[in-house]
Amino acid sequence: MPWRPMTSQDLAQVQVLADSIHVDHPEDPEVLAERRRLYPQGCFMLVEDGRPIGYALTHPWRLGEPPPLNELLGKLPEAPTTYYIHDVALLPIARGKGHAAQAANKLIEHARAGGFSNLSLVAVNRSQAFWERVGFRVLDKPGLEAKLASYGPDAVLMVHDLASPNRDA
Repeated sequence: MPWRPMTSQDLAQVQVLADSIHVDHPEDPEVLAERRRLYPQGCFMLVEDGRPIGYALTHPWRLGEPPPLNELLGKLPEAPTTYYIHDVALLPIARGKGHAAQAANKLIEHARAGGFSNLSLVAVNRSQAFWERVGFRVLDKPGLEAKLASYGPDAVLMVHDLASPNRDA
């Protein structure tokens, strides 16, 4: 599997990837570096033929409270209630090869091994259908609109309950 742990030396390339993949959702280098520093065991690089073509940034967090884009967290919560997928980003050349499903499986297993009862994420850029195929569902909670504002108009908060069967993942 071409996913490997992300190192601090990867951060410059992560920024290049993020800037080219998430044109409408830019994040500062400090934000990406902080995510990796706070929870390095949840950060991965996708490398194919020696070339980085994607990354994943994840960490423990609070369910229903997605952190705004491009803001520092400061620290992780002492009593997290979800395993949060901040970003799974792939260059166009990496898409359609099963890499995103591999990442989803890896993250689901990591969350399960860590004792989390669920994973959550904010789906953007028409990614909701993919996340539904790997077992996520939209979390309908009053007041989310303000929390999702920085993610754009198509953003939806999604959750994957680890107590339920993992469809297609």
